[in-house]
Amino acid sequence: MTLTEQLLARASRREKVAPGDNIWVSVDVLMTHDVCGPGTIGVFKREFGREARVWDANRVVIIPDHYIFSADAKCNRNVDILREFAREQGIRHFYDIIDDPKGLWKFDSVKGPVKRQYGSHYAGVCHTALAERGHTRPGEVLLGTDSHTCMAGAFNQFATGIGNTDAGFVMGTGRLLIKVPETMHFHLVGELQPGVMGKDVILHLIGEIGFDGATYRAMQFDGPGARSLDMDDRMTIANMAIEAGGKNGIFEFDAKTDAFVREAAKRNGAKADFDPVEADPGQKFVFDRTFDLSKIEPTIAKHPDPGQKALAKQCGDIGLQRAYIGSCTGGKTSDFLAFAKIIRGKRVKIDTFGVPATPQVLEDLRSIKWDGKSVWDVMVDAGVQMTENPGCAACLGGPEDTFGRVNQPMNCIATTNRNFPGRMGHKEARVFLASPATVAASALTGRVTDPREYL
Repeated sequence: MTLTEQLLARASRREKVAPGDNIWVSVDVLMTHDVCGPGTIGVFKREFGREARVWDANRVVIIPDHYIFSADAKCNRNVDILREFAREQGIRHFYDIIDDPKGLWKFDSVKGPVKRQYGSHYAGVCHTALAERGHTRPGEVLLGTDSHTCMAGAFNQFATGIGNTDAGFVMGTGRLLIKVPETMHFHLVGELQPGVMGKDVILHLIGEIGFDGATYRAMQFDGPGARSLDMDDRMTIANMAIEAGGKNGIFEFDAKTDAFVREAAKRNGAKADFDPVEADPGQKFVFDRTFDLSKIEPTIAKHPDPGQKALAKQCGDIGLQRAYIGSCTGGKTSDFLAFAKIIRGKRVKIDTFGVPATPQVLEDLRSIKWDGKSVWDVMVDAGVQMTENPGCAACLGGPEDTFGRVNQPMNCIATTNRNFPGRMGHKEARVFLASPATVAASALTGRVTDPREYL
């Protein structure tokens, strides 16, 4: 069996499963956030009763992150609904925006979107926070009410996004009926050359198979090339399996996985035991190809979908009006370090916005120093508009007052993960997906630029 099949067989207590099987799977972690959480709660209470209890309060993780830092009253109310539910159910892992468990969240328009407006429990972007806070464990099943939940597949687990109805059912039972997907095999060899990142890898792969090329299939990444990647790059790659229509993305377990998970568990007092699955010599794939990481170059995805692959060095004629670094695929500490190394000592030519994914990333940017200057100051001195409020921000548009939102037709290059029309705001804007390094180089020139020009 493939890695995904082994995980689903274990979760369904079967010796073996095959693609197409419909099986009842036991869930280890259910995650929801402020966009889908209220709807999921509504379904749960409608179907199980107003006084019903969740199947396991310690396995439900609630992370507000999407429409947080906005004056929109309905967005603010969504967080309050989550807080009321977490208090009612005794949910331990609720990463609230405020510290008062009986309080109400209200965005301070005077402070605006730049100055800090969150308390000590806030976690930031859910997918990054799940890993950071010790909720991603090899060998488990993690479901979330967000399509990019598949990011957790970097940790050798079955992770996928589900809708509110399914999540409401899981909330009450801890189980879900799942059809076992076919598996596509991406055997990776070689190592990335300087200036190339995990984002370039996944954009290349999606460009090869198309933005619907993995529809309801598992994307399995393994081989010596996969093992050469750090966990941040693996997370970025697994995250965007959904951009090829994938059910999930998954990596093999290795020493890097082990070290990351154990450190996160120790730091947060989280569950530290886990049981990864290993490759089966007899596994069968519906697609099987080898890709040499050393041959991949800085890559972008042109408007209007993630499958529109092009090499950055061949797109210098594409003018830009905005650059954006942030989101679950571009807001990690390593992403900002790659960006900052290129713009250091220079000045961006176009409006450039920076949004850390989590409070920990924000802390890192202020504590890591180069020649006595923090990375945060390197960004600011280069003209990047930074916010102290980590979150999804403009990645998915949101209310008009969202930091960095594209509110008019323009060309924007971003480290985000999706670029369908209207994704970052205005429906006539064009979004070009790229790695943090490529976005940095492009911010300096005002056109799509290969970051190797600045190495």
